[in-house]
Amino acid sequence: MSKYGSPLSKQARRIVLLGSGELGKEVIIEAQRLGIETVAVDRYANAPAMQVAHRSHVIDMLDGEALRRIIELEQPDLIVPEIEAIATETLVELEKEGRTVVPTARAARLTMDREGIRRLAAETLELPTAPYQFADSLDELRHAVAEIGTPCVIKPIMSSSGKGQSVCRSEADIEGCWEYAMEGGRAKKQRVIVEGFIHFDSEITLLTIRSVSGTSFCAPIGHVQKDGDYIESWQPHQMTSEQIQEAELIARKVTDSLGGYGLYGVELFLTKDGVLFSEVSPRPHDTGMVTMVTQDLSEFALHARAILGLPIPTIRLLTPGATHTLKADRDCATFQIGGIEEALSIPNTQVRVFGKPETKKGRRMAVAMSSADGVEQARDMARRAAQALHIEYEA
Repeated sequence: MSKYGSPLSKQARRIVLLGSGELGKEVIIEAQRLGIETVAVDRYANAPAMQVAHRSHVIDMLDGEALRRIIELEQPDLIVPEIEAIATETLVELEKEGRTVVPTARAARLTMDREGIRRLAAETLELPTAPYQFADSLDELRHAVAEIGTPCVIKPIMSSSGKGQSVCRSEADIEGCWEYAMEGGRAKKQRVIVEGFIHFDSEITLLTIRSVSGTSFCAPIGHVQKDGDYIESWQPHQMTSEQIQEAELIARKVTDSLGGYGLYGVELFLTKDGVLFSEVSPRPHDTGMVTMVTQDLSEFALHARAILGLPIPTIRLLTPGATHTLKADRDCATFQIGGIEEALSIPNTQVRVFGKPETKKGRRMAVAMSSADGVEQARDMARRAAQALHIEYEA
């Protein structure tokens, strides 16, 4: 039976969160509700999760030696990655030395780049995916586009929030797509994936939780993306029983292969020919923020319970709901977010201001969340609330 001492005491259970954005902030809060001592780490100071953690550190997240120093200093019970861009080989080494990485170091390593997880899903697990090729140079990209055909989607091997992702519609677009991918990719990897363009009816996130209680699924979450980054999400997304069964089978196969305890965000395409696997994140998913207004246990509470080895006997969907994001349109270090009063005047609506220290073009700065009797009503309310929010920039 688990026993928890008080945070900051010798008996405390401690987690180190690697990546401290808005999702990590909610994980920290849920862990603290269960009496856990929390340490937030990221590449910049005053990140959202750092503002609520017991302690924080700023390091280059891709520097394995720096990462190891933090782990040896803090001696955590759990190492909890919250972003992709981490020195995953160091995580693998730490796990071999007896450290616990959530959900596993292998999951963090494979999902850090799109090649690892795509090859696992399509080639090892033989799951249905879009056709794909990889390219290490502009010439190789031209060849890959010729093989896949246009339109196609070109993405850096490693990026987040849609950075560097574009649609190539003709041969004339190839060079521009390559340059955009190089600008948006992380870890200086000159490698891209080229995917066949999928004509899908909708795309969903199936939150999949592995815990001591077994594998559980949340109701499917629909979402809209622009330039590879989510704009709005809603739950539940309407699916047939056959689609749900197919989606859960794919999600279970992927997460069983990756292993460990924790919440996975499995992204899927719903097409006229069936359900296709897209991507998976071994951590709470941005589209899953909607669960803060729809479920009895949010995705963050579920993740905290799962990684701590606590039971999850049921997950209840209480009401339909939706989210809509507020994004910055420029880079600025001095700004204010306004319109909160107007947004909160909409019934059954909440606003989360992330507290990021500066804006960047396209960066999520806040989200509006609404619940209602139906999904479409909730989407309309969340959209109106988000439109009421605005960013005031100072020169």
